[in-house]
Amino acid sequence: MSSTADFKGLLDQLETMKGEVASQDPEFLAAWTQLSQQAKKEGALSTKTKELICVALGLAARCNYCIASHVKKSVELGATRSEIIEAGFVAVSMGGGPSLAYLTQVIEACDEFGAR
Repeated sequence: MSSTADFKGLLDQLETMKGEVASQDPEFLAAWTQLSQQAKKEGALSTKTKELICVALGLAARCNYCIASHVKKSVELGATRSEIIEAGFVAVSMGGGPSLAYLTQVIEACDEFGAR
């Protein structure tokens, strides 16, 4: 598959944006970071499961930045290629054809981040 997105490059862009936001309003970025960390902490659902949910939500929202970030984090947490793609299937079941088209982005991000 030839990638239509450079997922590592998208993550670099996110870091640049976060730096800009931090310079403009560090409290805003800190609050967002704390909310994100709180939502993904271990609980009734594992952090890995929560990242897989984020993959599905990113796909449903058709956000390549979200796909890049959450596929990478899912891989780091030990998610397999099959688990990540199945999370994408859930998004497709809710989002139809447009989400199916974006499943290609999830597959390409799996390739780029070395999901097995």
